[in-house]
Amino acid sequence: MPPIKKIQGRAVPIKGRDIDTDRIVPARFLKTVTFEKLGEALFYDERFDEAGNPKDHPLNDPRFAGASLMLVEAGFGSGSSREHAPQAIKRAGFKALVGESFAEIFFNNATQIGLVAVTVAPEDLGYLFALVEQNPETELVLDLEKMELLAGDRAIPVFLPEAVREAFLTGRYDPLDLLLEAMDQVRALDARRAGPGKRGKYGE
Repeated sequence: MPPIKKIQGRAVPIKGRDIDTDRIVPARFLKTVTFEKLGEALFYDERFDEAGNPKDHPLNDPRFAGASLMLVEAGFGSGSSREHAPQAIKRAGFKALVGESFAEIFFNNATQIGLVAVTVAPEDLGYLFALVEQNPETELVLDLEKMELLAGDRAIPVFLPEAVREAFLTGRYDPLDLLLEAMDQVRALDARRAGPGKRGKYGE
């Protein structure tokens, strides 16, 4: 996968603590065969009424159209472990999440598809919300090499587990890629388990 070192763009502020995956993607959208159009389902019930009319929501606000970063509060992605939630966010055009904290399974699912989720101190998050709400055109720059977020006149420290940071910087965040890279080791282990003179399941 391509390395991820720097993400630049405008941000949309999504307020609310402990926003769960059912709110991010309502359950009825989980029947899809592929993730391709899941971006259309992102926060659907909070963005539209039963007749399909838009509600007052940041994702419907033209000031934040085209944003590539999402600002969120503590406990984002809690609830069920559906992988559709980070997929919907990514398919809607977002490349990174900046928040106070993330549910562990959501964070892992996001990481595996290259959706960066960094945390910042609560006071810095408050500054970011105010900055973006007052000036939606503000460009943010998330630098994973320097581990900082440039916003306005501030360089805000961001936090990410070192192993995850290294995975993004080297493009080794997709577990399928890692498995394919290790196929020689997989075949060797398979052969040992099959026993002498026998062909393993993955033998050539």
